[in-house]
Amino acid sequence: MKEFYICDCTRHENKVITSTFVVVSKQIKPKKTGEPYLALVLGDRSGQLEGKMWDNVEDVLNAFDQDDFVKVKGLLNKYKNRFQITIHKLRTLGESEIEFSDYLPKTTKDIDELWLTLGNFVSSFENSYLKSLVQAFMADPQIALAYRNAPAAKSLHHACIGGLLEHVVSLFRSCDLVCRNYPQVNRDLLLTGAFLHDIGKIHELTYNRSFSYTTRGQLLGHMIIELEMLQEKIALVPGFPGELKTLIEHLIISHHGEYEFGSPKLPMFAEALVLHYLDDLDSKMEAMRAHFEREADLESPWTSYNASLGRPLLNSAKFLATKAAPFAEASTPTNGNAAPVVQPSTAVAKTGDKLTRVEETPEEVPLFPGLKS
Repeated sequence: MKEFYICDCTRHENKVITSTFVVVSKQIKPKKTGEPYLALVLGDRSGQLEGKMWDNVEDVLNAFDQDDFVKVKGLLNKYKNRFQITIHKLRTLGESEIEFSDYLPKTTKDIDELWLTLGNFVSSFENSYLKSLVQAFMADPQIALAYRNAPAAKSLHHACIGGLLEHVVSLFRSCDLVCRNYPQVNRDLLLTGAFLHDIGKIHELTYNRSFSYTTRGQLLGHMIIELEMLQEKIALVPGFPGELKTLIEHLIISHHGEYEFGSPKLPMFAEALVLHYLDDLDSKMEAMRAHFEREADLESPWTSYNASLGRPLLNSAKFLATKAAPFAEASTPTNGNAAPVVQPSTAVAKTGDKLTRVEETPEEVPLFPGLKS
């Protein structure tokens, strides 16, 4: 049974650990001496870890490949503020030693409930063409099975078995709320876009042993694949309006929102704009939640650098919890029955190009403005 997971790195820093992993990637690189060393990315259900093997490489060089399972022993430490393991020993695992659930993360949500929620949303569609289209996708047994199990991304967000379905249901809920505030948005069209915007991931990504790209996914990308899937299913809905088809195609190819993010077109109508921003929001909120979860054991409310968001993150709940205790225990000095004494605060005012310290004595101010006690 696997005892060490990558999420446990903080508790085992600078220690020798022995554990099992799936090989996410394998590269053979030359040392300065010309001898080979192994540069690996190892994975389990809690994350990924870089591994380097410098010695006795020839003994294991051809013993395993990407997506194989290995048992390693090595020193766990940080390099450039990221954990890595210097591997001393490595061997491949036999099938009887593998418990697949240890290596691929899975959503904590109930898959059947998520699928039922999705179906209930679709049943509420008023547009018969859009309802028939989405139901044609959901009724396809191969698509349904893959949609329920596929990750939403390789690593950035909802990167787990069932992640695509979890992401889309969350997106449906957000879209439904936004439509109540903006009546000009076509709810059925927006939800159809939400259902289809990442459906090509079921063919773009492979997730048998680790999350990686298929050859078709590498060459085409999920948006091109989605356009092909859309064409096939629209053929099953008699009389499907051509204008509606064009809008759905635009929803698909514009949902990344910016050219530099791989979007062939910018969102050009209301539903496309809403889909882009809510999709981006949901992915970023999940990336943030997952980062907080990975570093829940850290005392500091600040996390390490988050590569997908391009910044370290502040866990506001942890920050408020650590700051509230001292204030709760401290007593406010008073003058008999007079009002509480408030110490002068120091502010900084800008005059021209100079910064000037300004002393001010305000009225009593709550410790956390805007927060209800």
